[in-house]
Amino acid sequence: MRRSALLFLVATVLTASCGGRATSSRLSRIQKRGFLVCGVFPGVAGFAQVDRDGHYKGFDIDLCRAVAAAVVGSADRIRYEPVATLDLLKRSSDVDLVSRRLTWSLRREGLGVLFGPVTFYDGQSFLVAGHLRVDGVAGLAGVPICVAERSEHDVSLMAYFRRHGISLDRVAVADGAAAARALAEGRCQAFSADVSELASVRSTMADPRAFRILADRITSEPLAQLVRQQDIDLFNVVRWTVFAMIEAEELGVTSVNVGEMATSENPDVGRLLGTVPGNGAALGLDDAWARRVIADVGNYAEVFERNLGMSTPIGMERGPNALWSSGGLLFAPPLK
Repeated sequence: MRRSALLFLVATVLTASCGGRATSSRLSRIQKRGFLVCGVFPGVAGFAQVDRDGHYKGFDIDLCRAVAAAVVGSADRIRYEPVATLDLLKRSSDVDLVSRRLTWSLRREGLGVLFGPVTFYDGQSFLVAGHLRVDGVAGLAGVPICVAERSEHDVSLMAYFRRHGISLDRVAVADGAAAARALAEGRCQAFSADVSELASVRSTMADPRAFRILADRITSEPLAQLVRQQDIDLFNVVRWTVFAMIEAEELGVTSVNVGEMATSENPDVGRLLGTVPGNGAALGLDDAWARRVIADVGNYAEVFERNLGMSTPIGMERGPNALWSSGGLLFAPPLK
């Protein structure tokens, strides 16, 4: 009798605790609230900007919108919060997801967060004046190079030039805006930062075509979105939302043809768009979650080209951010 009573008590406690976790999970909180709260850092052209009407746009913004479409049914059901540091994520329980050009690193994950899949393969390089006849970093020996003083870029720049025995003429500036002014005034002939920032700075120059970004990269910076470590349910949705956008590009599913593709007999397309059921239940969502993502936001290629591609002021080629089948690094695990 005592054993039966004990087992009943344990079962009751486990049921109550599991139920408590389910009702207080991040995913259920977002769905109950009816909108996603996304932490961003506006001010980097192509990645996150706010226009005069208060509308947010950019690559990082579209990734927030994609998660909102998956979780609450519409990419527009979202509120943005400025997140200057990860401390705010710890202090504010309202922020669900952070999407803001952060490098996935060991020490950052040690702050109690989980990074989703890499959404942009970045790295430190150089924006150089077009008249400089240099093809690589070695050609910048003795050339005045602007860098944000005491930044990680500053440390990496000095370490790389010292390690490779290249003469460094370092010009310390406050930030990218100051570097743009220094380049325009001729006080430096190059600026070193992550490629994403270099392209953004170049887009603000009076004549962007007078500057180019070297192919060489002296660091590797995998950028990804992040959530709290305890929010495993949202973490899974973030991961598979990104993978769905990559898979959609590979399968040729776009925001334009998603309705037509829903009738495809290809089982991979069917699983992606929910006509073959099962994927939604695995994430705690309905089966149309990925179809909404693609319809509202687009596949990965659409998001990249709309915000960063060659037809935009940013003017970036896909490079490592192309599909594996096109010489890049992007691929998705099977959505099944």
